[in-house]
Amino acid sequence: MQSTHALSLKPQKILVIALRYLGDVLLTTPLLHALRLAYPAAQVHVLVYAETAAILAGNPDINQIITTPNRPKRADYQQLLPKLFRQYDLALATQSGDRPFWYSLLAAPRRIAAVPPKKSTGWWKRGFMHAWVEFDDEQTHTVLQHLKLLDSLGIDYAYDLVAPQLEAAEQLTLRQRYPALIAPTRYAVLHPYPRWTYKHWTLENWIAIGNYLSKAGLTVVLSGGAGQDEQAYVAAIADKLPQPTLNLAGAVSLAELTAVIASASVFIGPDTGVTHLAAATGVPVIALYGPTNPVKWAPWPKNYRQNSNPFQRVGSQQVHNIYLCQGQVAAGCVPCHLEGCDRHGESRSECLDKLAYVQLTPLIDQILNAP
Repeated sequence: MQSTHALSLKPQKILVIALRYLGDVLLTTPLLHALRLAYPAAQVHVLVYAETAAILAGNPDINQIITTPNRPKRADYQQLLPKLFRQYDLALATQSGDRPFWYSLLAAPRRIAAVPPKKSTGWWKRGFMHAWVEFDDEQTHTVLQHLKLLDSLGIDYAYDLVAPQLEAAEQLTLRQRYPALIAPTRYAVLHPYPRWTYKHWTLENWIAIGNYLSKAGLTVVLSGGAGQDEQAYVAAIADKLPQPTLNLAGAVSLAELTAVIASASVFIGPDTGVTHLAAATGVPVIALYGPTNPVKWAPWPKNYRQNSNPFQRVGSQQVHNIYLCQGQVAAGCVPCHLEGCDRHGESRSECLDKLAYVQLTPLIDQILNAP
């Protein structure tokens, strides 16, 4: 459900509020691109958490990125609020939470927001918006949910994700640092460590799939963040793989990682922001999904430009460059939309634990043997 009120305006300064995780912010980039196409002379600013700003690096649709801590203190609010207060003609809040709501209220006289459903806590927020879209956590993909915010403005949708970008000189420097990434070398990128344990595949499966790729003649490139636990996990995989194996965990920026993935033969990753990033590059992506609902959160396929969800709720499936591999268990509970079998972020998920690496090998063969 959404409001039908039409807004007739030509904003000169627009704020888009996207206070979520890395992948969530990347999924706002079609919205940002649509705004840029509709209002080429406007200033488009984005408010994000500091830890996610790198996913927007080099984005040509953005004039300024404003950051705030995930857990702001009084001093952070004192610094941020003057930057927002009545500085914009139009504010769009892509989430229905309290902070996006209050920031939009402060920032602009015209506001469009995702709002909670009518019978839930926070239903009243729509009364302070000039247009709104009810947040749908089950039936609408996140890209389409964001784009619906544009309906009251009467502007066309844009469907392509915009990944972080490097300048040509920066790409050359990256290749010089890592000669193994230079053609004709064929390589696969594995991103084994999601933010939450309940999205993890097993260490044994990562090692097995890495060895399979190596035997197929590919160099294995491992990616990951700078966190101590993540680096230890990635190193444990690298230690069990034949040389040459390239461990980039914590060694490259998101923009550099994008360039690495863009030249890969295949990318394999769980439900995490880097998998969404890989999808945006157009390379073949094998995405490992368990509890998460693919209708809402599947990677957005490259060149998929339809106003309909690309993926169904249940089953392994392919759309364009995305090969979604969904774990299953006898209970038939997948996707449960919950945080693993124990219902918390550090839980294991039986559906992913039982997803054997041999279920991926036919997909890998299909991808590597494609003309």
